[in-house]
Amino acid sequence: MKAWLPALCLPFVAALPAHAQMYKCTHGDSVTYSEAPCERGAQTVMAVPDSPKARAAPEELKRLQKESAALQKERLAREAQQARADALHDRQAARRRDACAKLELARKWAEDDVRRASHGTADAARLKARRAAERHAAECK
Repeated sequence: MKAWLPALCLPFVAALPAHAQMYKCTHGDSVTYSEAPCERGAQTVMAVPDSPKARAAPEELKRLQKESAALQKERLAREAQQARADALHDRQAARRRDACAKLELARKWAEDDVRRASHGTADAARLKARRAAERHAAECK
């Protein structure tokens, strides 16, 4: 069951930085360089210097951390501004819904007044109902 574990770990081990030694091999007049020891001839072990990036890593890390902190601060500021804008929009939408609900109620009451109006007051009640419907349509549609 655990036979797959080495196969799973192999890519990670292969990705590790190699700090191999370099060998200078001389055999007669020819000189070769290799990561493996020389099979024949004279061999010299050479030290492989660290890359300049490895030496500058702490400064680069500090720079990246500072940049990350600045970006985080900007992101938080944008999120706070967006939250304020969303809250304002929600409040405006709630006020508009309330106003429309009041206008709808006024329109319904005006229609009720038309149904209950006597013959002499029916024209005035119809005018009031029509104006209430127009107000509702203008504000809420």
